[in-house]
Amino acid sequence: MLRRSVEIAREAREIYYDRCTKDSSDFMRDERYRKRPILIAASVGSYGAYLADGSEYVGDYGDAVTVQTLKDFHRERVKILVEAGADLIAFETIPNKLEAQAYAELLEEEGIETPAWFSFSCKDESNVVSGDSIFECASIADSCRQVVAVGVNCTAPRFIHGLISFIKKATSKPVLVYPNSGETYIAESNQWVKSSGAAEHDFVSYIGKWRDAGASLFGGCCRTTPNTIRGIAEATYGKLKDKCI
Repeated sequence: MLRRSVEIAREAREIYYDRCTKDSSDFMRDERYRKRPILIAASVGSYGAYLADGSEYVGDYGDAVTVQTLKDFHRERVKILVEAGADLIAFETIPNKLEAQAYAELLEEEGIETPAWFSFSCKDESNVVSGDSIFECASIADSCRQVVAVGVNCTAPRFIHGLISFIKKATSKPVLVYPNSGETYIAESNQWVKSSGAAEHDFVSYIGKWRDAGASLFGGCCRTTPNTIRGIAEATYGKLKDKCI
């Protein structure tokens, strides 16, 4: 299934290129798009998601889980995604520095040359959900040769600006942010609850502030929509060609 997911994404990319070439010559002549190839990022989620007990939201795996435990858990999945031809490996929603360290060591041990990004899930402006500091976590990512970007996802928009500043202190690598809409997830009831969620137009308005703070890659995570992503793209690159979105 992992291998097939990458294959499907690669097939979709070819369909997109083919349609854009046929349907919009203006699109293909636009330097902004011809110089920005579509990359396939294969997602690697946290060990906590596998446990299915809400651990990914608090980052507490217990004393029995070690760096070696996590490396052994992720090793085969990562190798399959690399062999399938992913352009990037996206290590996402990382809840603690233990798992970040496991990823960094795994990439080195397996000699994986596919570029990767590390993206952390955070509970406030300075800490990931486990309580580990984002500075420490970003420092681990900074020390990993294969990591080409460091950032935050699955986090409330109101925390992003502060998190960017701490990440920038830990690394000179590009910073990526793709937060949630801002609603609160209640793990016990498996429900999203309205809180200080950001409307789509408000969410998009943050992009300029996050860019000024030092982020350079943007997206949306839980409870964001295709309209959110379209708005982000337009805020970043200007109005896009409708036929090729």
